[in-house]
Amino acid sequence: MKAEAVRRSSHKIAQVRDRRDSRWDDHRRARREQLVQATLAAVSRHGAGVGMEEIAAEAGTSKTVVYRHFADRSELHVAVCGRVAEQLLAKLREAMESSDEPREMVAAAITTYLAFLEADPELYRFVVQQSPDRPAADPIDNLSHLVGEQVAALMTEALERAGQETAAAGPWGHGLVGLVRSAADWWLRAERPMIRSELAAHLTDLAWAGLSGVVPPVRPSKEEL
Repeated sequence: MKAEAVRRSSHKIAQVRDRRDSRWDDHRRARREQLVQATLAAVSRHGAGVGMEEIAAEAGTSKTVVYRHFADRSELHVAVCGRVAEQLLAKLREAMESSDEPREMVAAAITTYLAFLEADPELYRFVVQQSPDRPAADPIDNLSHLVGEQVAALMTEALERAGQETAAAGPWGHGLVGLVRSAADWWLRAERPMIRSELAAHLTDLAWAGLSGVVPPVRPSKEEL
């Protein structure tokens, strides 16, 4: 009986600790989200070169508190990159799924990517800026991979519908993403020497000049014939 009482008592203590740990985890996640949001606001206010003091001020706290939740600036930067990656990937997915025509899908993805950059160029600069302590596997690089995988998947579907081999869809998808990202980086560095729609049209023409020779048109369905 005594052993059973001890066991029950230990179980109750463990439950209390679990609830406390859970509440702390929830608080920590919420606080990290608040600090990420404050960083986004600080970047919008001060630009890509925003400092930790300005971020802390935007959050209404001190740098010491920020460092309780993020080990250093690099860790906070990665969290912000992750947020931006989620937002951009969702927009690109929606754009690419808006049409079954491969050329229209390419054009929609390029236009959406450039629009995202143009809406907040300082945030984009903050996300892609290089630093000595930047992690090797950071979200913006991962974003390029994810977008490349999605474009490759859509190309795979187009090739399958045409009854053709799909092995080339991977390099085509990732190559297209590399083309657009590199051109977009130049566009921002050059202070946008042309309007977004012109750049999007140029990149679509360039990409499609190559893809049109290897990606077949969508066959009409029986209902459309």
